[in-house]
Amino acid sequence: MTKKLFWLGILGIFIISLALRFWGLDRFNTLVFDEVYYAKFGHNYLTHVPFFDGHPPLGKLIIAGGIWLSDRVKDWSDAYNLSFYPDLVNGLSGAVRSPWGYRWVNALFGSFIPVLVAGIAYQLSYSYGFSLLAGFFTACDGIFIVESRYALINIYIVIFGLLGQFLLLLALGSQQKQRQIYLILAGVAFGASLATKWNGLWFLLGTYSLWVIAWLQRILSQQSEKNGENYPLSKFSRINIFQLALYLGIIPLIIYSLIWIPHLQLDKRYDFIEVHKQILGFHERLGGNSSKIHPYCADWYKWILMIRPMAYYYQTTQKITDPLPVTGPTLPSGYGKVIYDVHAMGNPFLWWFGIAILLFLCGMLIWQSTNYILQRKTIRLPAQFTRDTWIALYLVINYAANLLPWVKVSRCLFIYHYMTALPFVFMAIAWFVEQCLRSYYKYLRILGVTVTFIIIAGLIFWLPIYLGLPLLSQDYQLRMWFKSWI
Repeated sequence: MTKKLFWLGILGIFIISLALRFWGLDRFNTLVFDEVYYAKFGHNYLTHVPFFDGHPPLGKLIIAGGIWLSDRVKDWSDAYNLSFYPDLVNGLSGAVRSPWGYRWVNALFGSFIPVLVAGIAYQLSYSYGFSLLAGFFTACDGIFIVESRYALINIYIVIFGLLGQFLLLLALGSQQKQRQIYLILAGVAFGASLATKWNGLWFLLGTYSLWVIAWLQRILSQQSEKNGENYPLSKFSRINIFQLALYLGIIPLIIYSLIWIPHLQLDKRYDFIEVHKQILGFHERLGGNSSKIHPYCADWYKWILMIRPMAYYYQTTQKITDPLPVTGPTLPSGYGKVIYDVHAMGNPFLWWFGIAILLFLCGMLIWQSTNYILQRKTIRLPAQFTRDTWIALYLVINYAANLLPWVKVSRCLFIYHYMTALPFVFMAIAWFVEQCLRSYYKYLRILGVTVTFIIIAGLIFWLPIYLGLPLLSQDYQLRMWFKSWI
C-alpha cells in the first residue's frame, strides 16, 4: 500500500465518523440521558451560575465552549437574516437554542477518535494495514457513536487519554529535543483526560506498567538501549525515572489543577481540597452496584460480553408520521407501534471477537515468556521482542489497566465506564484480521475478510438504535437479542 492510499483511507475513516455523528444530530429536540446535567452545566459556566458536579470540569467547559460558539453563530445568522441555523430549538439547557448548540462539539471530538486509534496502531507497528483496520473498526462501534452524538463527557476521557499515548509513542521514536516536546504534550493530554473524569488515570496506569516492563526486559535480558528493536515500545527504557516523574507525573497534575481554576472561581463554596472531598463523598453515596440502585447498574465483568447495555432514550408513537413526544411520557406498554430508541451498546461482533483475540494475545505472551525461561532454565527475558509481541504487550497491559481497577469499585457502574478499555479491544481484532489477510493460507485470508464483513453487518443492523431511527416494534425486538439488553 502506498502512502497516498493510506492517507486516503484515513480521510475516508474520518468522513465516515463525521457522517455517523453529525447526521440528524438534532433528531431529538430535548435533553437525552445525562444531557440534563452536562448541557445545563455548560450553560451555567457561560451565565456564571455556581453548581456542583461529581466530576472534574474539563468536559463541561468544552461543552460550554461549543454552546458559546453556536450562540454566536445564531446571533450572526439572525443579524444578517440568514437561514442556515437549525429551526428546531428548545430552552431546556438554560436558554433557547438548537440541540446542535450543545451537541456539535462532542460530535466533532468523537469523530477524531477512530483517526487517533489508527495513529496509535501505526506507531506500534509501522503497518498501514493494521492502522487502517484499527481506525475502521473503531468507527464501526456503536457506543462511541452514541456518546459522540450527545452532550456527554466520556468521549473526552478517551480522546485525551489516547492522545497522550499517541504523543508518548511519537516521543519514543524521536530524537532527544523532539522527544521532550512530545513528552510534555503527552503529559498535558493525560492531565486533560484526568480533568474530565478520574478514570482518565487508567491511561497513565497503562503507561507506567509498560515502562516498568520495558526496564525489566532491558535489565533481565542484559540488553543495552542501542540494541533494541526499532519499535517505540521497545524504547520505553529511554525514559528514566526522573523524566517519567516530571513529564508523566508532575505535568499531568499541574494541568489537572489549572483546569480547575475557572470552576473554583465560579463556585467559591469549596476550595481545591474541599471540592475533591465533596466529589469523593458524592461517589461513595451512590450506593452498591445493584439494579435496586439503578436498573442499568452493571458489574465490570458484564461489560466484557456486553450483557447489560443501557437505554439513553426511549419513546413510542402510533405511526411513523406522528410527531415525537420528546418531553411527554412514553405510551403505555403495547400501545406504541413505532419505537425510537437510543441504546448505549457496542457492535456485539466487534466486542466479542475482540475480547477473544485479547485472550489469545494474553495466552501468547504467557506462553512465550514461560517457554523462554524453561528453555534457558533462568529468569531472563529475550534480548529482543518481535513486533507482534510488543503489540500484544501494549494491548493487553492497557486493556487490563483500564478494566481491572473497576473490580474493587463498589458504587453503581455502567457500561460506558468500559469505554476507556475498548480501543485496545478494537486494535486487537484489527491485529488479528491483518495477520489473516497477510497469511499465505487462503482459508485465513477468507477468515479475515469474513470477520470484517460481519463487523460491518453488525454496524448496519444495529445502526437504528445507535442513531435513534424509528423502528417497528418487531424490528426493535429483533435487535434485542437478550432480555438484559432491554
